[in-house]
Amino acid sequence: MALIAAFLGWMFDGFEMGLFPLIGKPALQDLLASTAAPEALSATLDRWFSVIIATFLVGAATGGVFFGWLGDRIGRVKAMSFSIFTYAIFTGLCGFATEAWHIAILRFVASLGMGGEWALGVALVNELWTHGNRAFVAGAIGAAANIGYLLVAGLSLGMNTFIETMRTWTLALGGSEELAGWLLDHQAWRFLMLIGALPAIIIFLIRIFVPESDKWEEEKAAGKTSHWSTMDLKGVLIGAIVAMFIIWSWSPSGIESGVTPLMAVIITVVGFGAVVWGYLLPVRRYLGRAEAAGSITEGSRIRVRKNLIMGATLAGIALLGTWGAAQQSAKWSTSADLNANGFTNVAQYTQIATSVGACLFAFIAPVISNLLNRRVTYFFMCILALASALLFYQTNAVINGWFFATAFIMGGITASFYGFFPLYLPELFPTSVRATGQGFCFNVGRIIAAIGGLQIANLVHAFGTSANAYSALCSIYLVGMVLIWFAPETKGESLS
Repeated sequence: MALIAAFLGWMFDGFEMGLFPLIGKPALQDLLASTAAPEALSATLDRWFSVIIATFLVGAATGGVFFGWLGDRIGRVKAMSFSIFTYAIFTGLCGFATEAWHIAILRFVASLGMGGEWALGVALVNELWTHGNRAFVAGAIGAAANIGYLLVAGLSLGMNTFIETMRTWTLALGGSEELAGWLLDHQAWRFLMLIGALPAIIIFLIRIFVPESDKWEEEKAAGKTSHWSTMDLKGVLIGAIVAMFIIWSWSPSGIESGVTPLMAVIITVVGFGAVVWGYLLPVRRYLGRAEAAGSITEGSRIRVRKNLIMGATLAGIALLGTWGAAQQSAKWSTSADLNANGFTNVAQYTQIATSVGACLFAFIAPVISNLLNRRVTYFFMCILALASALLFYQTNAVINGWFFATAFIMGGITASFYGFFPLYLPELFPTSVRATGQGFCFNVGRIIAAIGGLQIANLVHAFGTSANAYSALCSIYLVGMVLIWFAPETKGESLS
């Protein structure tokens, strides 16, 4: 039941992550039409789109730390219920937005829950699944979000039929033409946002059927959960504010306010250090109190702090590669760089190809990690991810069978990390800080991805084409090939 709940939570999380790229453009066209000059609408829309994506990534990073902290303090099940409620309800509220900044704020709050749900679900399932194949569990969780992306792509293909069906039902149920237009015009973005609240139903499944982690219950009985302090969350708040300031410095508002590229670089470097300090404050303070109380040793405290930085860096590399390359594939498929060759719905079929590949390879990666070991698996994933991205972006000029085959390969290999991390990250931390540690590691990389994503326009200018820019971003995998040899090898070790 815990695996089902975590799978559904992460699947709908993926659905809602994939929903905005599908309906973001028509939503912003609707909201900006009355405020932006027609000749400036396209540029304004692109800037808002990038800012909302970056804001989402910062929110997910913050939520990963906050809800991880909550899960270590009050329990995995309760915290997971709160996280799903947050992302479902605030996604639904986006349907009532009347300004572009409303979407940005509501998506930020929704993303808090999205970031938290992963860390909590992974911690809960790994702590309960003690006698089965944890590689299977990791693969299932890794595939879940990509199934959500696949559902979005399928919905997009049937969008016109879907909208007409919903319009007929709305009128048949007594709704007015005005209500039908409000809900379903501009590719039905308001209606789709509203139904984003439906995953809140999962909460009842979780609270009724899903048991709490035995390992966490033992930590609570031993008094170790009492070392967490609400006051330490001020660090998370500071980290989130600084992260948003970094995003602002690269945004259209920052540029219009006179922030130069050099100033933005300085803000980014200094600010990112402050973000890491803030996000780490709760777990650092916890470890200090636990050591003073004799609950952990000095060696354990030092090891956890090292693993936090290492895990976050390894996850950040994977996330930057994903958001900088694989997630750009659908958008790139409709660009002037490619000859459509008579194909229609290219973006949707591209997302289907990458999502199917991701679902498959998310299961393969943890199995290979069990056969080999964690370091070797991550090393080869980096090599193959870089190669697959270069294969896709550098060998395609026409939409054809080869295009979709290489999209499948790239989508699968770059997503294999998300089957690997649910297996590896729980092994880096003891039960007392597992949810917080995972939340920090997996999600702080989103800020790196957000900053990197905002550089795409600069990279396109520097490298000449979007394909070259996306390829250049994937060079981050080279760092992973080196760094992994300094990470702990945990194959065969039981969860502490």
